[in-house]
Amino acid sequence: MTAHSIVYEGKAKILYTTDDPNVLLTYFKDDATAFNAQKRGSIAGKGEMNCAISSHLFQLLETQGIATHWLGRPAPNEMQVQAVKILPLEVVLRNIAAGSLCQQTGIPLGTVLKEPLVEFYYKNDSLGDPLLTPDRLRLLELATPEQVEQLRSTALQINQVLTGFFQKCGITLVDFKLEFGLDANQRLLLADEISPDTCRLWNQADSDPSQRVLDKDRFRHDLGNVEAAYRQVLDRVLAQPVQP
Repeated sequence: MTAHSIVYEGKAKILYTTDDPNVLLTYFKDDATAFNAQKRGSIAGKGEMNCAISSHLFQLLETQGIATHWLGRPAPNEMQVQAVKILPLEVVLRNIAAGSLCQQTGIPLGTVLKEPLVEFYYKNDSLGDPLLTPDRLRLLELATPEQVEQLRSTALQINQVLTGFFQKCGITLVDFKLEFGLDANQRLLLADEISPDTCRLWNQADSDPSQRVLDKDRFRHDLGNVEAAYRQVLDRVLAQPVQP
């Protein structure tokens, strides 16, 4: 299926139209950004690795009854996806305290949460993607109350599947960000990507706080060996079959 005009270009991907109006082609870039694009760089092979990891994990989730936008991977850094209207919400699920949760609450890094924490952020770069309270979520009407409840329950379901999968990979799933969209029939589909760009992943075989990091935090905090960390995630993920 041939790519045509650009629909949207983000920090990590480009979306193209195809011959089918219901199908888009996602091109994964090697560009890397952090801190709302204030820090920019490039990670060799990142696009291809994230495309492969995401494709594998989307297929895994499909086997567990979770509807995604994934259709195929026609090229190493290209993903065929169903066209969706993205909800302007980032759904963040946290299993272990890290990042902004530690900065804003004082909870020590690495604290295992008693139960998974689901948070909603306003997907708006100009506002800095702020955390939304339930009342602000209702005020802004970014999703219906029914959709919000579906987003929450689906995020928890995804967490259960991915936590178990990464456990088999010898990786701890610390937290991750999800995006969802509505297809032509107003069906809610998991969209975007699931990769070291959107997840915090810690190597279970390493207790050193810097060495254990296998995700974009290596780029964010200048920890080095970014490409090697992504490659390690790729190899471990692909070594596990999609069928549970």
